[in-house]
Amino acid sequence: MITEHALLTVRPGMENDFEVAFSEAKSIIASMEGFCGLTLSRCIESAGTYLLLVEWARLEDHTEGFRGSAAYQDWRKLLHHFYLPFPTVQHYEPVITMPAGT
Repeated sequence: MITEHALLTVRPGMENDFEVAFSEAKSIIASMEGFCGLTLSRCIESAGTYLLLVEWARLEDHTEGFRGSAAYQDWRKLLHHFYLPFPTVQHYEPVITMPAGT
């Protein structure tokens, strides 16, 4: 399992529109092969900053499958105009995990 990490800075005053657009866009990414789930979180201390975590079965499911797809163009049209600056996306693999209560 790979976790995609993107810190999204949304243009001031566009946060509500971004959240509405993301609600629509989530079905696009969810339809992709290797998609395992996502979380979009809004920063409490910094208005307009969001953390997007997407879980993929394999790195290539994101970098080749999703980004190389026609569906990615729809995702891009819905979301990319909200970002300033454009986010850096990084990928992580688990090293240590610990479920709650252990």
